[in-house]
Amino acid sequence: MAGKLYIVGTPIGNLGDLSPRALETLAQCDFIAAEDTRVTGGLLTHFGLRKPMISYFEHNQRERGEEILTRLLGGATAALVTDAGMPAVSDPGQALVALCAQNGIAVEAVPGPTALTTALSVAGMPCGRFTFEGFLSVNKRSRREHLAELVHEKRTMVFYEAPHKLAATLTDLLESLGDRPLSLARELTKLHEEIIRTTLAKAVALYDTQAPRGEFVLVVGGDTRAPQAVPLDEAIEAARAYRESGLSPSAAAGRAATETGRKKGEIYKALTEEQKNTL
Repeated sequence: MAGKLYIVGTPIGNLGDLSPRALETLAQCDFIAAEDTRVTGGLLTHFGLRKPMISYFEHNQRERGEEILTRLLGGATAALVTDAGMPAVSDPGQALVALCAQNGIAVEAVPGPTALTTALSVAGMPCGRFTFEGFLSVNKRSRREHLAELVHEKRTMVFYEAPHKLAATLTDLLESLGDRPLSLARELTKLHEEIIRTTLAKAVALYDTQAPRGEFVLVVGGDTRAPQAVPLDEAIEAARAYRESGLSPSAAAGRAATETGRKKGEIYKALTEEQKNTL
């Protein structure tokens, strides 16, 4: 009988945030797949646990994934952990979860702290709807294309960033998105936790004169500008394309209206009149 993979959330800073269920899972599993065995070893020592570990991270995920799968297929149980937070979210662990799913291995989540929701909860920005963008690529072209896709994003956006890349990322965000409200969450749940509610422009100026320290979560305000209307014929053309892709006239007109700044009613009227004329 095959074993099971547990996705175990670990503290993002304060060790008191490790849940009793997570502690029990780490104690009872056969082995632990850890992003960094030294970091996880420290966590286990703090709670008086000893457990066999195997390293599993970005640069060995292919071969170690197969090794872990073989042990799971043999009936072992494993806990997957990262250095901090929930595995498999902006993390190589997603590949191991997919591998288990493909091979019929049960996967169970043991939820724990995440920097994403922790930062959102204290940002003071709309978070009923948001988009998680993770780390921006270090490749200039990919980074530029990623940011271009977000120019008109209306939802609050969340990014992760390391201190040595923070200044460049803030500059790129300001140049691509314009000045926006910003919450900088630094060293969440740790002794020197700091929440800076500011703007992109002010943050660029701040870190031009001081070196950032610690891991950051950036919560950036969405686009609140009213869309500039394009010519009606362009809006109708966009709606036609959506109709051809299978959307109803109403849905096609609504999507085209959102993208072009035109009124849905005028687009819908033009679409339905065109349809009548072709009958």
